[in-house]
Amino acid sequence: MSNRQRRKSLSIFRPPLQPLTPIRDEPPDSAPAATLKKRRPISCTDDESPMSSPGAQKIERTDSKRSLSRLMTKDRSRGTQKDGRPSSIFGSLRSLSSLKDEDENSAPSPSSMHSAASAIPDVAAGLLIHHGPLPEVSGVFRRRCPYLVLTDLHLTQFKSQGRASEMFPDISGPHGPAKTNLRHSRLSSSSSIHELQGPSDGYYSIPLVHVIAVYKLDDGEPYFSIEVAHLNDNTSSASTMTLQIHDPGESSAWLTAIRSAASKARLTSSVFFPSSLVEYTAKSLEQEQDYHPDHFHMFKVVQRANKSGKRSSSDDLTKLTSKICILAVGMYKIHIVPLPKSAKSPSSTSLSELSGTSHGIVTLSSVNIQTFDDSFQLWFRVPFKPPHALHLAALCVHEVASYIRQATEYLRPEWTEQPFAWIAPSSLSDDALLPLAPEEEDDNLAFDRTLTAYCAGYAIDTSNIRYTINYTCDDAPAFELLPRASIQRPKYSSMELLAIFRALRYNETFHTIRFGGISLDVLNGLCDPHGWEHTPWTRRSGEPVDLGEQQRTSILIQEVRALALKSRRLRRMDFSYCFTRRSSSAGAVPDSGCGICEALFPLCVKQYTNVDWVVLDGNLLADVDIDYLYAAAIEKSSHFRAIEVGHCGLGDRNLEMVLQALSHQGETLETLSCCGNFARLQPLDLREYFDRFSFIRTLDFSNTYRTSGAEPLFAFNTLRRWKLAELSLSGSSINPETLAVLADYLRDPQSNSLKILCLNQCGLTGGNVNDLCRAMTRSTPRQLHLFISENYLEQGHAGLVEAVEQSLTPSQLTMEMLEYRDEENYRFLLQAWARNTSTVYLNMSKVALPLAASTATATALEAMLANNETLQILNIEGQETHLESAVFGPTLNQALLGLKQNKVLKVLHVEHQKLGMPGANTIASILEENSTLLELHCACNGFSLQAFTVIVSSLKNNTTLLYLPYMEEDREAEFKKWDREFEGGRDSGLRSLTTPTKATVNTMRRSLGAAMPGPLQIANRAVGPPTKQKRQYTQQQADRLLTSINTKWDKEIAMMQGFLQRNHNLAHGSHGLPQENGGAIENERPATGLSARTSMQLGSNETTPLAEPDRQLGAGMGAASDNGDGAVNRLEDDGDTETALMMSKKLNLD
Repeated sequence: MSNRQRRKSLSIFRPPLQPLTPIRDEPPDSAPAATLKKRRPISCTDDESPMSSPGAQKIERTDSKRSLSRLMTKDRSRGTQKDGRPSSIFGSLRSLSSLKDEDENSAPSPSSMHSAASAIPDVAAGLLIHHGPLPEVSGVFRRRCPYLVLTDLHLTQFKSQGRASEMFPDISGPHGPAKTNLRHSRLSSSSSIHELQGPSDGYYSIPLVHVIAVYKLDDGEPYFSIEVAHLNDNTSSASTMTLQIHDPGESSAWLTAIRSAASKARLTSSVFFPSSLVEYTAKSLEQEQDYHPDHFHMFKVVQRANKSGKRSSSDDLTKLTSKICILAVGMYKIHIVPLPKSAKSPSSTSLSELSGTSHGIVTLSSVNIQTFDDSFQLWFRVPFKPPHALHLAALCVHEVASYIRQATEYLRPEWTEQPFAWIAPSSLSDDALLPLAPEEEDDNLAFDRTLTAYCAGYAIDTSNIRYTINYTCDDAPAFELLPRASIQRPKYSSMELLAIFRALRYNETFHTIRFGGISLDVLNGLCDPHGWEHTPWTRRSGEPVDLGEQQRTSILIQEVRALALKSRRLRRMDFSYCFTRRSSSAGAVPDSGCGICEALFPLCVKQYTNVDWVVLDGNLLADVDIDYLYAAAIEKSSHFRAIEVGHCGLGDRNLEMVLQALSHQGETLETLSCCGNFARLQPLDLREYFDRFSFIRTLDFSNTYRTSGAEPLFAFNTLRRWKLAELSLSGSSINPETLAVLADYLRDPQSNSLKILCLNQCGLTGGNVNDLCRAMTRSTPRQLHLFISENYLEQGHAGLVEAVEQSLTPSQLTMEMLEYRDEENYRFLLQAWARNTSTVYLNMSKVALPLAASTATATALEAMLANNETLQILNIEGQETHLESAVFGPTLNQALLGLKQNKVLKVLHVEHQKLGMPGANTIASILEENSTLLELHCACNGFSLQAFTVIVSSLKNNTTLLYLPYMEEDREAEFKKWDREFEGGRDSGLRSLTTPTKATVNTMRRSLGAAMPGPLQIANRAVGPPTKQKRQYTQQQADRLLTSINTKWDKEIAMMQGFLQRNHNLAHGSHGLPQENGGAIENERPATGLSARTSMQLGSNETTPLAEPDRQLGAGMGAASDNGDGAVNRLEDDGDTETALMMSKKLNLD
């Protein structure tokens, strides 16, 4: 009975029977590659790897039947017959003599014969590769001398050499010489308590197909230790075996033999990952949002314990065991996933709990693969932090390295030089790696993919990064970084900017990169002392650059230089208004400047980059910046096309230095921008510099000062020699001589290339504008955009009216912020525009009149909108600030009715005109009849929910409008108006309605009565004069009401999107509404049908945020009546009727 119990308890450690698999020297490509997608995995063996055994040529196959019969004739050891305990527990307590006596005198029992017969064929039926004795281990009661045997299928440890010789006849007994010529040294073995043990017949074995890695331990002298990690997927047991070897040569022989045998066993087996383990690993990656079925590879690895420095003992090695885990390569990260609990041992000694870690692939800084064993190291480094190392080992180390390299090239496909150290055997060199499979061509050379990878590696939310790509500008396509999406943090962080910079590196899609208006202060002066792997030491071609000690420069300088060095097609870089720095005061630390000049201009001098257009507008330049600019501009080899230094705080000396240096670029310079600086220009000196420029296309001297005198700012011959496309003199004083030269230039055919002429705030009169318009007149309307805003056009206004009426104006005209002291002059101008046939774009926004426009002026505007047959874009936007107001007035609703007869206008801007509810009805009636308007910009007009609903309803019968704003500003104003109706803020538990004024009463009467005629009845009481009583209600009720309004506003937006999508489909050849919500829109929206008469009747009505729910209240009590129009009284209820009823009862409006 005891023997049966003992056999039952030991059977769980017995390795499962497996069929004999002969070893064949097959090429590495014959190995199964289940997860390989793009290229075959690199083999774990190569010609240079030390995988062959020293004595492999003299090994003979063992006769398994003869060894089995010999083992069955031996006695069973007494150590396993007492109390049913396995020999592995108390075997070390017996003496060496007792072990020898047992080997010579003991006789086998039937049970032992049966146990041996069931396990020996797997262990003994293999090719003997290497064997040797382990050192004697002394104990209190006995000594033992284990023996280690390696075949092509198993690594087996026997209790004694005698036991090994019984199973393998080629191994001599304990007193005879061994048949193999391998030199053996003393070894010691330590392993975890749950290792795969054999039966109690004196051995335990590890199948080589279960071996994960074989590697050396850096444990110091005098040991040369080897660790063998193995994992049995069938029994879910993982463990490590440590061999302490005193002789380095024997250690190398055992390491080579075990690696070679384990690698061949792995290649010839068809063992794959269990489905449960694959699912577990995939779920771990899903939690990190990094799982993609086409980019998912997993490997069994060992996370090695860091044992270095001090000498180790057997006890130390037992405590410092390594951890077996899963290395998974995801889409953007490399993950170390701990084994599931079912695959771990219950012992905490061998495998401690391992928490999973993830590292971004783009943060990889070094890959170090050892040639003498299976160990390798992966180093990761996040910017501004020290590197972090993963000490790993795996038989499939070459496959792991190959897939990691493939992942890095997939995420950075344009990088010709990956920013990490690659220390690997020659079999994994760049030339030996298999090429990537061809990928589908991505937009912008996989810029989105690379940016997402950096965001994942740097733990950045990608939703905060906004950019656009401009394909219509000069030097297109242009990458333009937009402001950060988050309102709470409008500025990008240093990590976000680094991700953007490094995603742009090597990308040759973009010819222009614009960071205009984006703050880069966070990177200016910031250094990273922990590493320089991203420092650009070479050009894209690999040619080294000589730029001094770059590692000491700031991150901003390094990243800007990298953009310029690594792209051959990048021509223009825009850093306008990126820095808010101030110049240092005298005696302080020397000003280091903005960093852009130091980064770019030395590259231009040495012709390391093709960037020849640099925009520095809006950044305060220090003296050191001017020095870098001057040193680069005086060299003709720089070939600058433009250096824009507007609003850079330049004084007389610095601006003179800039112009003097740029004069050396006269053969290539196309744009000269010095606007908004403090310097005072000398016309004679300026004309001398201008004479040196031959190909200027853009000249911007806006907001600059000049010395007094009668000299013109530039000569006629100079302007005639240039082929100007844009000339800007806004904010500068133009004397009559300069104006005469400009008029002569406009008459000359050489000025036909001019497309933009900016003369804002130049002191022009209506007569001056008349002269310029006559000078630019051709047989057809001049294709030019003329800016004449903020001038004294009312002076000599008859000349301006004459130019407009006679169609002398160019195709585009902007005349903003005009002030009229006499409204009649403005009316004459509107009448002239009704007869104009040359201008298609007109901007007359923010016109200030002495009072609200009269009916006569409104009639003139209505006639202009109805009769003009040329205007396609019209801007009559208003303006309202705390200090001044520039709105047309209530009569604008009458004037807009002229759009019903207009058949040409496509875009109308009418924001900030206080249209209110009457304007909403007017717009609704226009949209139902106008069939040419494509865009209507009408936000910021005080529209309530009711007004927004009326406008959206009118879209049912309009099939041409493509744009209508969401009225978000009006929604915000609606909520602010609600708060102003009540005392206190949201902090108080109760809300109270203050004693309303007469105007407030009238407003609430209209809100609660839903714009119904006659006295409003609430609970059978008419709304009368206000009382002094104050009613209170809870915060919860107020919040529910605001939530209801907000929800209904969102509903209106959804309806509007459906109508606009329908119109978009019709405009592009398709028909009908979107499939998902088209039917609902058609069924729920009644016709509006508001006439002009009805609009005028409702002109005196205003609404408040109470209108929507209170109208429901009025309808529910029978006080509301439908006037037949439908749109005013149509609003759905979302179940808040009860709340609205309770609140309305508390409103004291009697």
